[in-house]
Amino acid sequence: MRYFWVCTLTLLSTFSTLSAQQPKKPSSTEIYHNLQKLNFLGTALYVAAHPDDENTRLISYLSNHDKAHTVYLSMTRGDGGQNLIGSELRELLGVLRTEELLAARSIDGGEQRFTRANDFGYSKHPKETLKIWDKEEVLGDVIWAIRNIKPDVIINRFDHRSPGSTHGHHTSSAMLSMEAFDMANDPNAYPDQLNLTSTWQPKRIFFNTSWWFYGSPENFEKADKSNMIKMDIGSYYPLLGLSNNEIASLASSQHLCQGFGRLSQRGSEDEYVEFLKGDKPNSNYLFDGIDTSWSRVKGGDAVGAILYEIEKKFDFRNPSKHIPQLVKAYQLLQQIEDEHWKTLKSKELKDLIQSCAGLYLEANAASASTTPGSAAKVNIEVLNRSSQNITLKKIQLAGATGSLAPNELLADNADKTFSIDFTVPENANYSSPYWLNEPGTLGMYKVDDQTLIGKPETPAVFHAKFILDFNGTEIEFEKPVIHRFSKPDRGELYEPFAVLPVATSKIDEKVLIFADALTKDIQVKIRAGKSNVSGTVSLNHPIGWTVSPQNFPFSIAQQGQEQIVTFKVTPPSVESEGSITPIITVGTKTYGKELVEINYDHIPKQSILLPSEAKVVRMDIQKSGEHIGYIMGAGDKVPESLEQIGYQVHTIDPNDIQEGELDKYDAIVVGIRAYNVVDALKFKQPILLNYVKNGGNMIVQYNTAGRWAEQFKNIAPYDLTISRDRVTDETAEVNIIAPNNPLVSYPNAIKESDFDGWVQERGLYYPSEWSAEFTPVLSMHDEDDEPSKGSLLVAPYGEGHYIYTGLSFFRELPAGVSGAYKLFANMLSIGKDDVKKESNVKG
Repeated sequence: MRYFWVCTLTLLSTFSTLSAQQPKKPSSTEIYHNLQKLNFLGTALYVAAHPDDENTRLISYLSNHDKAHTVYLSMTRGDGGQNLIGSELRELLGVLRTEELLAARSIDGGEQRFTRANDFGYSKHPKETLKIWDKEEVLGDVIWAIRNIKPDVIINRFDHRSPGSTHGHHTSSAMLSMEAFDMANDPNAYPDQLNLTSTWQPKRIFFNTSWWFYGSPENFEKADKSNMIKMDIGSYYPLLGLSNNEIASLASSQHLCQGFGRLSQRGSEDEYVEFLKGDKPNSNYLFDGIDTSWSRVKGGDAVGAILYEIEKKFDFRNPSKHIPQLVKAYQLLQQIEDEHWKTLKSKELKDLIQSCAGLYLEANAASASTTPGSAAKVNIEVLNRSSQNITLKKIQLAGATGSLAPNELLADNADKTFSIDFTVPENANYSSPYWLNEPGTLGMYKVDDQTLIGKPETPAVFHAKFILDFNGTEIEFEKPVIHRFSKPDRGELYEPFAVLPVATSKIDEKVLIFADALTKDIQVKIRAGKSNVSGTVSLNHPIGWTVSPQNFPFSIAQQGQEQIVTFKVTPPSVESEGSITPIITVGTKTYGKELVEINYDHIPKQSILLPSEAKVVRMDIQKSGEHIGYIMGAGDKVPESLEQIGYQVHTIDPNDIQEGELDKYDAIVVGIRAYNVVDALKFKQPILLNYVKNGGNMIVQYNTAGRWAEQFKNIAPYDLTISRDRVTDETAEVNIIAPNNPLVSYPNAIKESDFDGWVQERGLYYPSEWSAEFTPVLSMHDEDDEPSKGSLLVAPYGEGHYIYTGLSFFRELPAGVSGAYKLFANMLSIGKDDVKKESNVKG
């Protein structure tokens, strides 16, 4: 974990769940807070569709006020959204957002779960959503979650009764939750799950309503609330030194790639849930009538008698004095028959014992990663910071053969260090997100191992098990093997210990455009997963393409180093597309994965293994102009894509824009959501429009409606109203309604077939109204919608042209969609007559 939010996370370390985060260091007040949660036997499940859908105020309230075990079930990992902090999209964005959800839960005190549903992008209706998701599989995942989590209370973020009124994913999440509420206790529903879990019937289910669902605060004020429960979720927690809303703000601010960083809030605030089904509570307490004491489980009274007494007489100055009683409670807990509560509360109780003793248990790998079959070393640190009589009996390395039996008494504050050398098993699993291991579909990830479904992360390959003896009672503590290190400018850092292939390969450009039949040099980067790796690399390629040479030898001395080899790739003379795939051969084994690392300050470093490949496209394309100025917005790969067809793209810092400085560019392109996220544009807009007026060509890509500074009441030279209109079906029919307009006629003739092969969507945030100066060029619509003509608008302004487009070029160009390239080239070429076929595109 990086140093981002380090002060906050230290304060809230009691909520920490991330495996590669700094170890928990709870204060006495936080230990007491955890003791209170240990003594509450109740569970709440919050259900929604995406990362950032969750109500962190209510999750924090349930976890920290009510002390309930609280879980957020997100249908998806947010793969289909945008990224405000980097270039990760699709499955990589899903990994990033998964970790941001875990970071949020580490603060608000919740737990995180998922289904296998893939966020395929915006959906207008649950009918479409549940068809693409595979309703039966996702419903099974929701039932699986309920049967394992065993919630007393379920709370839906969205209303199941309003299909078509909001994102189809949103409504679908509530519909699935309602259906699963009735089915989770039916042994005939998904019976194969019952080999690993048991049926369960939640007590009640709610809808987390608010004025937003009624259209306005005024409408909500008038609404019938007889079936609603109202809670003041602005509680202040003296033990934590924070109010509930402050915790919630810090949690939701972890969703940085979605721009959710926000100011903290304080004070009373009402939250409402509407009762939907089940046993209706008789008060405003969600767990009303549910036994949440230790009496809930057979044999629990004896455990509770000890723990309630500790809570009543807790010694904040010396929590370690309670260890003998806590150990006694642990012994009794192991005798109860209810496996669910025994497992859940044993973990909480062990964490409490460790905290009270000030036990520091660490398994630190000597390097950040290893490979199957390699030798590895783990450094062990054990420290007892209490006067209690604790003996370290044994240390075992789960996942590999390696153990120690020190049988040493751990004296107060006497640091003990050991090391374990071991060989990584040849069949060790790689440390990559499990849901990406096999190809899925547009709407579903493929996961065959039922025990993995729902887990937020791939379990760590190696764990250290510490067997400690507390005056005759042995208790096992398990810690994932991590890598701890320091940097002079960062201090102490933690990373997951990764198992990676012996060698990985990468082609930097994921789409390679050939605008003619000339040969290009294609570089392949080979990365060594261990030291002293040698072998050969070759390129698989489509029929009709040629590659030279057939293979390259390589030899890399140091782990982590890269070697670059260059192949010459020649396309066919006709239009064609396919994939080229590097294949590495080391000895008798072959490797075809690319290693992608995601490394931001607010999440643990992620190592993702994806198929190593690049799309190759042979197309005939004509264009005009050469120098393009690009103003980056929320982040996209359009500049790199334009360079593929021969443009020289120059990134412009908006702060440096001066009158007359833009005249050297053949066109100015504004990146996605630039007016939403680049403050400087509010001062530079007049200069940009003067550039157009004086003969320039300006292309503005989509912006989110209404999310810009007051100065941007209009981002165009004429009236233009951005709406939330979009066409989510990437196969929706496109009609060219201005066939003589140069955007579709010159220099490349655009046909309806050029919209074949588009990915994820046609476009988003189309203008709904515009002045007469604009010409709409295209018409399209989703099923059951009226035709939308706002996807591509062009207007002359002075001597130049202003173009606004909501078409999703930021997705289509990196995906190598030929028609998108031709259309964008036409936009860049408008008003110019020096059009040429790209026969000299540089490789």
